[in-house]
Amino acid sequence: MSGPALWGTIVAMGVVTWALRASFVMLGDAGLPPLLRRALTYVPQAVLAALVAPALFAPSGAAFGPVDVRLLAGALALVVAWRTKHVLPTLAAGMGVLWVLTWLAQRGA
Repeated sequence: MSGPALWGTIVAMGVVTWALRASFVMLGDAGLPPLLRRALTYVPQAVLAALVAPALFAPSGAAFGPVDVRLLAGALALVVAWRTKHVLPTLAAGMGVLWVLTWLAQRGA
């Protein structure tokens, strides 16, 4: 792709992105049907799951038997999130357990 075509594509993508975001700001809640408004409340959770799931299920090389340490730490973080309903304790528990289990798995290897 040549230089002008590349820059044209980048500018066009920027304009489309800006137009989509501006439409939600200009319309506000008045222009959205109730079903779409309700569906949009789940977007943050879906984005977080899409970011976390690939890292959680990818092999890290540190494991206890057949179970990867990331999966164990993720399971504990899920329980903490369910019980506390707060992000900070969930992150602290998940990362703390991940670090400890990784250290233990590497020492045992």
